[in-house]
Amino acid sequence: MTEAAADREPPATVRLFVAVAPPDEAKAELERALAPTYEAHPRLRWNRIEDWHITLAFLGELPSGVVPGLRTALEAVAATQAAVALELSGSGHFDDRVLWCGLRGDVTGLHRLASATRAAVAASGVRFDDRPLSPHLTLARARRDNPDGVPQAAAELSGFAGRPWRAERLHLVGSNFARGPEPIRYRDVASWPLTG
Repeated sequence: MTEAAADREPPATVRLFVAVAPPDEAKAELERALAPTYEAHPRLRWNRIEDWHITLAFLGELPSGVVPGLRTALEAVAATQAAVALELSGSGHFDDRVLWCGLRGDVTGLHRLASATRAAVAASGVRFDDRPLSPHLTLARARRDNPDGVPQAAAELSGFAGRPWRAERLHLVGSNFARGPEPIRYRDVASWPLTG
């Protein structure tokens, strides 16, 4: 970090979500399977592989002052919840605009982890839109000027079946606000091992 960066005021607000992430080996396996799809659909806005995650609770834009309380609440959740055995599998799309990879394995355990996470966030006083969990890993979005391609890409990836892996950490993640063609960027605010 540069001195100028260290001297900056922290942002007044931060966009946050809570997630688990596949390990690098699972990401690499999916990336290899996606190679022909990347080539066939270069105009999709592909998410960066290092940013792939499964959202458990989207919290939205919040005052940065809520972060310490969230850290405490989520650390307590991670201490009571076990790692979850999952596999990346198949694909689909939302509204012909968002391409995703699905999950199989202990999806019930993933729902249990999401429920505990959401309850802890709410108990910490943070208000958020508690939408039903639809476990998936977002891969790409259609560009506004090129809405085609997502359903076809989903069909091409529908037979994908990855090897088992374990979601072993709970992540509190911050994201930037994408403007224009810039992709969304994510960064870990904090993470904790699932040790319950």
